[in-house]
Amino acid sequence: MSELQPIIPAQDDAASAAAAASAPQDTPEPAPITEQEVGEYREQDRFLPIANVSRIMKASVPPTAKIAKDAKECVQECVSEFISFITSEAAEKCQLEKRKTIGGEDILYAMTTLGFENYAETLKIHLAKLRQSGASASAAGTTRTEQHIEPRVEDE
Repeated sequence: MSELQPIIPAQDDAASAAAAASAPQDTPEPAPITEQEVGEYREQDRFLPIANVSRIMKASVPPTAKIAKDAKECVQECVSEFISFITSEAAEKCQLEKRKTIGGEDILYAMTTLGFENYAETLKIHLAKLRQSGASASAAGTTRTEQHIEPRVEDE
């Protein structure tokens, strides 16, 4: 692949000769960024951890089922993209409202705006339960502990 080159404005010959004579000669030019380096943007910065994705996937299938590595990686990429999609819409709303913190309602709004109304309704209930358990835990003087959520299996 070709290397990306910095953009240098065009100058006529007299101006470029004068600029070259007055410019210091000992400042090194920064190395250009290659397309390969851009493509090698660290996966762990873009995607959810594969172990977490794998654990959630395993909880959704029978204990004897196996999940291929490429299936885990595919789901990892998809859910990471989905989260980015929803979050960017929520962030845009917050920016328009001159707020810096994305809240649960912003995520629900983004999901509804982007056509995920069915999921937004379920998550609205979950958010209310989460806040209720957080409020009751803080009233009792304890911190909220991690809750294990069993996947819902629907009969066909």
